[in-house]
Amino acid sequence: MATTLTSKGQVTIPKKVRDALKLAPGSAVEFAVNESGEVIVRRSDGKASQKRDRFDAVRGKAQIRWKTAELMALLRG
Repeated sequence: MATTLTSKGQVTIPKKVRDALKLAPGSAVEFAVNESGEVIVRRSDGKASQKRDRFDAVRGKAQIRWKTAELMALLRG
């Protein structure tokens, strides 16, 4: 099975492959390259590919309500 790469770097996954992996529109897939240079395509649960920014876990969690002038005074000493 061959497919063509578009100018945007996209390819269509052939129907036989989509059927074998039980992929539907919106399904998450993972790509990996093995030591032989072969590309592995896997169905994904979507969680592994959703790497979070290291600040996402704490964003919006502060309990202290700082006024800008107070925070600047604290930071600048």
